[in-house]
Amino acid sequence: MNPGANEYVPSWFKGDVSDSKQTASSSSQQSSSSSDPPPKLSVSLPPPRKIVLTTTTPSSNTSQKPNQQQAQTAPPSQSSTQENAEKPDAVVSEIAKVSIDEQQASTNKTKDEKPSESAAASAANGSSSKIEQSAKSDAVDDELENEMEQGPGDSIANLLDQSDGRKTVNLVFIGHVDAGKSTISGHLLYLTGNVDERTMEKFEREAKAKNRESWKYAWALDLTDNERDKGKTEECGRASFTTESRRFVLLDAPGHKSFVPHMIGGASQADVGMLVISARKGEFETGFERGGQTREHAMLAKTSGVRQLVVIINKMDDPSIVNPDGSWSKERYDECVKKLWPFLASVGWKQGDVSWIPASGLTGMNLKHVPDKSICPWYEGESLIDTLDHLKPPERLVSAPVKLPIFEKYKEMGGLQLLGKLEAGRITLNDKLVLMPNKSEFVVDGIALEENDTSVAEPGDNVRLRVKGIEEEDVRPGFVACSPDNLVSVASVFDVRLMILEHKSIITAGYSAVMHIHAAVEECTIETLIGKIDKKTGKLEKTFPKFAKPGTTVVARIRMAQSICVEDFKSFPQLGRFMIRDEGRTIGVGVVLKVRE
Repeated sequence: MNPGANEYVPSWFKGDVSDSKQTASSSSQQSSSSSDPPPKLSVSLPPPRKIVLTTTTPSSNTSQKPNQQQAQTAPPSQSSTQENAEKPDAVVSEIAKVSIDEQQASTNKTKDEKPSESAAASAANGSSSKIEQSAKSDAVDDELENEMEQGPGDSIANLLDQSDGRKTVNLVFIGHVDAGKSTISGHLLYLTGNVDERTMEKFEREAKAKNRESWKYAWALDLTDNERDKGKTEECGRASFTTESRRFVLLDAPGHKSFVPHMIGGASQADVGMLVISARKGEFETGFERGGQTREHAMLAKTSGVRQLVVIINKMDDPSIVNPDGSWSKERYDECVKKLWPFLASVGWKQGDVSWIPASGLTGMNLKHVPDKSICPWYEGESLIDTLDHLKPPERLVSAPVKLPIFEKYKEMGGLQLLGKLEAGRITLNDKLVLMPNKSEFVVDGIALEENDTSVAEPGDNVRLRVKGIEEEDVRPGFVACSPDNLVSVASVFDVRLMILEHKSIITAGYSAVMHIHAAVEECTIETLIGKIDKKTGKLEKTFPKFAKPGTTVVARIRMAQSICVEDFKSFPQLGRFMIRDEGRTIGVGVVLKVRE
């Protein structure tokens, strides 16, 4: 009998689960040779790049606008289930109950809606840069999508306030290669005073010497010779800038499909996704319709926990699409929006979570200032910086115990440095913390936010800690620093709800791939397929199916090659959502239902 498997069997199932032969040992004939990183080569971010060259803070003429976004409705509450592996009729599984509750709550929802035909017009009309959500496609299971969005959070009153009054927001720039992510990122740093004129002139001279003058802004973040020679970001660059009301941490993710693991690392630290789309003729089609990374990046950002999305339709000034009088083409902008929006809705992006901005990263138009009416007469919205300033602030777990997933480590003369995004709690100098899973105790000897030393780190901060009491070899990306009285769970076996996105064949027990979960990257094996979820009812349709194919959602038991830090999604979403990749593709996404052993 599979230990604990019965608790996922609904009360209507009268069979004996011990009859199931669908285990890893009986189906070990199917395995996968993954081309993703091996388990001990966790993908992580490099140490912060020292590119913030001035401390100039720009002024803003705009005032804070009231938040226009609607709060999301929490899912129905769940009764905790009692573990009973010997009585299949005694317990209705947690996942079955969630499905039934949500089915009852959604009986009045409209089915099979069509995408709004006015979506592009609404996006172009700047009076509201949000567009109405369309129907979901069959590619994403609604119940999984809803479950992945919900999680605990402090009230708005407990939102993080920095000592200077600014709230911190983490941005990740995503999108297909050559869409203009690094150019927009670098230009934002220049416009906000974080790259000075002398440095910009140096970048321009160096880029011109390589016949790459249009790459000058990208060089603020693409620092290696290889990145500059090829014009392709390979690592996740990072920087920061401030506005009148916010402090932004900027993560510039690579767009090439070979570097998707680096993109996942950036997205897992972000609050807002900046999806950059090239409007240039042929480039939009390549990135979105011909196997480019636009779709995968948008989906991965959502499943990584990114709550808001800003879609930047870039290169609106490109000669291939501008109007004869030199103005930006509303027809091309509308075309991009009409094609993008149904897909974004299908992977879970909601009405109030998506903003649309036409822009030119190279000239800077609509980054800091709205373009003149002679350039873009049809756009009535805000500039990119103003849009960012008016986004809904992310909720923070200020009063919770400390949880800090470690993305990178390195040693300097001052001592061992740990980098990560503080997901919960507050860290101050001389705090004693515990590093899991090895239970190593250490003392916080220094705290830095980007290049600035501080005495306290708050939730949402991408923080660098200087620590005492542990050595570099004691730390790996994916470890979690936490409060001594509230240690994170450590397990190698847990039950999950997994949605299969794509795979060249069916998936059975014994299938192996690479899991990306918070900062950890480890090999995993599907040990048992426990049940299959019916898309329409949300119920367990079949117990112990023999296989799963793309488009299906299953409850499964997963065994990791090594124990990792993990929490069930309902308790702590940041450590309970994951992606599975194999052979350079994202095979599935899911959430952890129950931590086992």
